[in-house]
Amino acid sequence: MHIASNDGVPIYLQIVHQVKHQVAAGRLVPGEEMPPIRVLAEQLKINPNTVARAYRELEMAGVVEKRGTAGTYVSNTASPLARRERLRILTERVDALLVEARHLGVTFDDLLELLRKRTQAPTEPRRGDKL
Repeated sequence: MHIASNDGVPIYLQIVHQVKHQVAAGRLVPGEEMPPIRVLAEQLKINPNTVARAYRELEMAGVVEKRGTAGTYVSNTASPLARRERLRILTERVDALLVEARHLGVTFDDLLELLRKRTQAPTEPRRGDKL
């Protein structure tokens, strides 16, 4: 997790956004224990109250759940938030892909054909692959 103290976004929200992104991307899985508040605060060199606030926000959103004194865990329930976040991430990437394709003069039909090919063979691009 990376905190940018000068980007204008409150630190607790940076934590919230990054945890949501990691859950949506599958880097944090349901049932996985989150770092204790004090440990994460020490790692990020921030006030523990900031981490506690982020965890409260994540709990209210259903992303994490507190288990009494056992700690905070990624929620086991399928959160619609996680799906929305995944779709938001993919939307950004699709938008970037469409802009790049337009810039390179690739037609939408050629782009769709490339996607079909990549779906059937999701390996690394080979030299000489053409649209």
